[in-house]
Amino acid sequence: MGFLQTTIPFPSVDIGLGIAESPGDVAVTLQVLLLLTILTLAPAILVLLTSFTRTVIVLSLIRNALGTNQVPPNQVLIGLALFLTAFVMAPTFGAVYTDALLPYLNGELSLEDMWTGGLQPLRDFMLRNTREKDLEMFIALRGQERPQTPDDVDTLTLIPAFVISELKTAFQLGFVIFIPFLVIDMVVASTLMGMGMMMLPPIMISLPFKLLLFVLVDGWHLIVRSLLASFM
Repeated sequence: MGFLQTTIPFPSVDIGLGIAESPGDVAVTLQVLLLLTILTLAPAILVLLTSFTRTVIVLSLIRNALGTNQVPPNQVLIGLALFLTAFVMAPTFGAVYTDALLPYLNGELSLEDMWTGGLQPLRDFMLRNTREKDLEMFIALRGQERPQTPDDVDTLTLIPAFVISELKTAFQLGFVIFIPFLVIDMVVASTLMGMGMMMLPPIMISLPFKLLLFVLVDGWHLIVRSLLASFM
């Protein structure tokens, strides 16, 4: 009894350098290089050009205020921050897809027009959440003239101004979050000192009370609602 031998074709991948036969070949190559560059910078774009920075800092400060060390774990906080970022940025990303990416894929826009059109919704989002004081500082440091319209603001000037504005807003929200938990820590520490129990760590007594307060006021609901409202 013989075995039926079948030939299975295997695809081959050929990577090499050659001479372009037409200007179109050069354009396609440049587009591939641009796409690879964008994919390489995607993590930085996600962190610095969206609401992710403010969100993840506020969530981390909540955990520090509670004093629960690694609870919730970093994976949970970052995952929640990513989905909240997707929720906040959905209109912006939708505008990028509708106004830039989809027309480009349909051949209605050139690569330059796609880049300009796709960047505009992100610029609008950053301008809405950037303090004028921070933007003026970077404009002055670069020696640029005062812009007359938002379109005159250079993107490389806008990005760092947006980032430090997000950092300041995140720490302001974190300060408000810390106040009630700080009061609990002070009350517990004063009570233990008054009872002469100075060797007992106050964190062991205050942690259950802070968790109870956070649960009773539905802390995660309040924090997430405040975060989302700060971007609206």
